[in-house]
Amino acid sequence: MELQLALDLVDIPGAKQVVKEVAEYIDIVEIGTPVVINEGLRAVKEIKEAFPSLRVLADLKIMDAGGYEVMKASEAGADIITVLGVSDDLTIRGAVEEARKQNKKIMVDMINVKDIEGRAKEIDILGVDYICVHSGYDHQAAGKNSFEELAAIKRVVKHAKTAVAGGIKLNTLPEVIAAQPDLIIVGGGITGQEDQKATAAEMKRLVNQA
Repeated sequence: MELQLALDLVDIPGAKQVVKEVAEYIDIVEIGTPVVINEGLRAVKEIKEAFPSLRVLADLKIMDAGGYEVMKASEAGADIITVLGVSDDLTIRGAVEEARKQNKKIMVDMINVKDIEGRAKEIDILGVDYICVHSGYDHQAAGKNSFEELAAIKRVVKHAKTAVAGGIKLNTLPEVIAAQPDLIIVGGGITGQEDQKATAAEMKRLVNQA
């Protein structure tokens, strides 16, 4: 089980500052969609250059032109790139093919997929590396979480690793760990805390115990 830090509401200097605090306790750093919108793929490039030992995920939420967008993210230094589960199979296949050429990995984000179990089964066959259930900001505001969806994908996914994201905090982490995803993605549960380093260290300790 691994821990991923999601950075959404920072600029590049702010991202570097957070990662510097917690780098020893995380496995993957995610350059979130808002950061990519505000700063471009330069954010991916600068974080990868500053922290070469960390894997960097570019949360592009690709919906079309999978091969091209994966190629551009790969050029910027991304190790993992996200594609939306609601996109066409051709888009996901294109993303996977390009990722294989570049020795990168693809995560499919299942946000807003209606038939989680059925779609996860289809996507698993396409050769992606991670399938992620995700309660986005709007879902969290409505009181939704991803535990049922995680259980659903774990029933059917045979090849990809499973990941979970959305509103995970230190006090809910044990419940997440008990659901046994391969990757736990935490954003504000670390970045919004007064002592980011101590929080990340405790989260990593709990994850490592699992």
